[in-house]
Amino acid sequence: MPIAPLPPLNTLITFESTVRLGSFTRAGEELNLTQSAVSRQIAQLENALGRKLIIRHRHGLELTSAGERYLNRIRHLLEECAEATAQVMKNTGENELTLASSSGISQFWLPSRLTHFRLVHPDIKLNLLIRDGVSSLTSFEFDLGIYYLRKENIINFDTVKIFDEEIIPVCSPGYLAGRPLFNPKMLIDETLLTLEDAQQQWISWPEWFEVNGILSSSLKTAIRINHYPALIEMACLGNGVALAWRHIIDDFLTDGKLVQASNSLVSKGGGFFLMTPQHRHENRATRLFKRWLLDTQKKPAI
Repeated sequence: MPIAPLPPLNTLITFESTVRLGSFTRAGEELNLTQSAVSRQIAQLENALGRKLIIRHRHGLELTSAGERYLNRIRHLLEECAEATAQVMKNTGENELTLASSSGISQFWLPSRLTHFRLVHPDIKLNLLIRDGVSSLTSFEFDLGIYYLRKENIINFDTVKIFDEEIIPVCSPGYLAGRPLFNPKMLIDETLLTLEDAQQQWISWPEWFEVNGILSSSLKTAIRINHYPALIEMACLGNGVALAWRHIIDDFLTDGKLVQASNSLVSKGGGFFLMTPQHRHENRATRLFKRWLLDTQKKPAI
């Protein structure tokens, strides 16, 4: 007997992505579809169900009561289906670890640590999943994640803070050109390298100025970049001043590629966390890496 009634699977995936990201455009980017294709798939699903699921407003999307009920059921079912599929495809043993992180962490902070971990545990098979933004992750894709979070409570994951957020302005020694460190107000007139991303969790330049007691409705000269490693590279090449996370870019300060542009250090309570998907079996590799990383963070930097 066939399983019925069922709408096309792709429309369910599109519906879940649209609601999770809050945008037809962002769902299209995630699914490699045009905005109009996303809209057509949502309409196809609504026609199949005979119910309106999403209402579009000027300032965003709103689920109908039918949409809320349907989302709660199908999201759980999609996650179960994806996890079952991943388990069949992955078939990992006790000595395999998939580690997820953002591009900045994976490029600037992780390499030396992973090298050291592999020297201590050469039998562990490592897989590195680079994905910017926690919201783009699903729990079945990885065993452990290392991400910046503004708040440590995140649905479906257990978190342990590795270190606190510390934001400092940095630039190349050449950009500073022998000038004394800028006081925060002076930075308004400089070229500011600005990180822009859909996640918008981290401190932006307007927030940084606000914390320093400076009102700045707009940035006079800004270069906007949506990729953290590219932003840091631009700063190293003397293109302007960037906001950077201590710990993540410490090697650049030690090597002299970057210097502090101001002594002002800002934090809004965020930090970098080790994330573990809830209700998942922790294999030997996961337990070893978690214990090793937390132990090494209590000691001087590697």
